[in-house]
Amino acid sequence: MRSLSMKTLRTTAISSAALIVLGACTASSVPQGNAGEPSVQQAAALTDQQISDAYLYLLGRVLVLRQQRLDFEREGFQWNHLVYREPGGVTWANPNLDVAYSEAWVAVDEKTCVRLDMPKVSGRYYTWQMLNGWGETAVNINERTYPTHPDGSYAFCLKGAAVSVPAGLQRIDLPGKTFRVLARIELGADPAAAARLQRQFTLTPLGQPKTDPPTEVPVFTNKSLPGAEVFDWTDAILRGEPDINPGMAPIRAQVASVAALARSGAEGRARVERTVREQAWQALQAQIRDFGTIRNGWVRPSIVGNYGDDYKTRTAVNLVGIWANNSAEVTYFGNRGLDGGQAYSQTFPAAALPSKHARYFWSVIAVDAQDFKVIPNPISRFLLNKESALKYNADGSLTIVYAPTLPSGTPRSNWLPTPAGSRYNLTFRYYGPDAEVANGNAYPPALVRID
Repeated sequence: MRSLSMKTLRTTAISSAALIVLGACTASSVPQGNAGEPSVQQAAALTDQQISDAYLYLLGRVLVLRQQRLDFEREGFQWNHLVYREPGGVTWANPNLDVAYSEAWVAVDEKTCVRLDMPKVSGRYYTWQMLNGWGETAVNINERTYPTHPDGSYAFCLKGAAVSVPAGLQRIDLPGKTFRVLARIELGADPAAAARLQRQFTLTPLGQPKTDPPTEVPVFTNKSLPGAEVFDWTDAILRGEPDINPGMAPIRAQVASVAALARSGAEGRARVERTVREQAWQALQAQIRDFGTIRNGWVRPSIVGNYGDDYKTRTAVNLVGIWANNSAEVTYFGNRGLDGGQAYSQTFPAAALPSKHARYFWSVIAVDAQDFKVIPNPISRFLLNKESALKYNADGSLTIVYAPTLPSGTPRSNWLPTPAGSRYNLTFRYYGPDAEVANGNAYPPALVRID
């Protein structure tokens, strides 16, 4: 199989935030600053559940702001400039190791568009994905979403901006001023060809867009999430990046009320902090455990990439697999809290091999159970996928083994190493899922303990 080096994976200690269309809800729909701020009496009447819910809503944006800060300060990002990653060369949670990533932060304004030039990609999966500051997928460009213009030149413009676009460019209106880009090209059997295609993606600003500095949040870890201090950033967050999803006005007003309580004095602040620690953090973990249907030990998120009014799932996904794409592109499955010292087998019947359920590709990776990062192992094998030199059973079935050491009788090619002495999660992906997977009727087989 294709092997990725740990140097390439760059498994740093950074804790970043695997696992449409647009409404209109802006910060103007909630009380802002001191004008019209909820009264102390109103804030004091909040229930603990309302405080917890407000925290979970706001944390979704804070997780994206954390990653944005990491991108600019530690990764050297610049606005409207593409960064071409080596295979595996990303540091966020639950990365897709089957693809070459190109990344950017795109900024537009009322007077300035940004040009994208994309090469023709044939015979392998690709997409140009753009997400807003809440982790919502706003755009995918590929042969499925733009069948009459699957490649070539585009102009990204602010929706409603009265700007002229150069001839020959497909205009795409964006529901905001800043977006995170992930361009994916399947590595396939020829990663070098994917890398050549990757560098034919180019971004060119058609002017000098003005960008406001983002709300600055600390680089916290997943083990030490922020508490009541998230409400100190409420005004800037609610006035800033718009939440494009419908139905967000009530929770945004609730956030403003909790912020007023946190500012009301020592007693109010202590109550918010206590509720976050005793209720909201536990609610977040419950959301991660239960944010989909579980079958065969695998959880399939009920919604991903575009969340509607389900902001709790959005926040959970931003924590465990930031930059997740939507279900039209991929179906994710997770298997969590596994014992890294235990050996497990997983057998796919010949009639239900993973390749039969994926138009493009499938893969499985192991990540740690706290930061959801790829785990180092002695043979530097971090995934199994369709390019792996897997050995099939005599009846055509496929058995994959997850274990800290190679079990006797297991083909080495079919083994994904796991971390002895700690817990880990598995993430299974089907890119271009067939109807059975996409509709929730087919799940990966259960894991079986090997004694």
